[in-house]
Amino acid sequence: MASLKAAYPWIKLPLVASAPMLGASTPRLAAAVTNAGGVGFLPGGSNAGTLDRLLQEVKTILGSTSGTGLQSRPGILPIGVGFQLFNSTQSLDSIAAVIKKYVPAVVWLFAPKENVDLQQWSKRIRSETENKTHIWIQVANQAEAMESIKLANPDLLILQGADAGGHGRRQAASLISLVPEVLDSLQEAGKEDIFVLAAGGIVEPRAAAAALALGASGIVMGTRFLVAEEAGIAQGWKQALLRTKDGGVATVRSTLCDRIKETRPEWPVEYDGRQLRNKGHDDEDAGMPEMENIKRYKEEMKKASDVNAWENDGRMVAYSGTGVGLIKNIQPAASIVEEILRGVRPVLERSATALEHEGKQSNL
Repeated sequence: MASLKAAYPWIKLPLVASAPMLGASTPRLAAAVTNAGGVGFLPGGSNAGTLDRLLQEVKTILGSTSGTGLQSRPGILPIGVGFQLFNSTQSLDSIAAVIKKYVPAVVWLFAPKENVDLQQWSKRIRSETENKTHIWIQVANQAEAMESIKLANPDLLILQGADAGGHGRRQAASLISLVPEVLDSLQEAGKEDIFVLAAGGIVEPRAAAAALALGASGIVMGTRFLVAEEAGIAQGWKQALLRTKDGGVATVRSTLCDRIKETRPEWPVEYDGRQLRNKGHDDEDAGMPEMENIKRYKEEMKKASDVNAWENDGRMVAYSGTGVGLIKNIQPAASIVEEILRGVRPVLERSATALEHEGKQSNL
């Protein structure tokens, strides 16, 4: 690809994408991010019928806002769809038929059962859409990045650092080392044309600017969009995020989130989830039998619509990245995108000014 703008004509730079969060990334949220100049994503889920409905809904929303100047490549729906490949219980045939029907701009692949799944999915999607749908692959380390390139030759890599909320690799580096190392490996492999986005802990312009300084072409945000007005999560979850401070302490990486929800199919053993620490974690650490923890979680789930159920002494699963302490309010998704776009340049300019000042001082 020559440039991100050529690939996705409606975007503003730096590229801001919303993560395809199951249950949270509604058609309204995805459309709002795209309309604001980013790339909005829908969760692919595991049901082709549900995916068809979501894509039709977002297509309708985008069609009704075409007067905003939204432009795309001909025949392309300017939206993305993300798939957790281990959890795609529907056949690739049924999913591919939906992708062919709507031709989204991007399909994001993550967490395959076997690495070869990346090859099969990317090949099939490109075939069904005549290469109009681009392939983005999420990785968390250098080896995974290079294996993904070997198998699927993605158009873009999403590099997920250890600060990310939700599910990710148990063993992962921070973005500050992950992004440069992967970029160096891409250069050595002659794959500099593959774009890179940074994900994990980014919720505001300073972190976005840092990602750009590391060499990323843009960012992905999940936790920040959980508090968008359009996000489809409980108000209690949103309020829990807003009152949380010191995200590195207040969040924890664990598999408890999936064990107490009895997630099926199970996540591959390489993955866990980052969420706000709660009573369930405390009880597990104190030796509570897992079945009792599950029982108490299920009882509390009956009160999920109650804001008070999401207090710190509760058991609700509230996924969150470590940047949560920097989130101040609930706002429209478009405002979140605009805040990043507006705020990045001044941060970089201040850094450049500081360097110039220090240079002059050292020459005195």
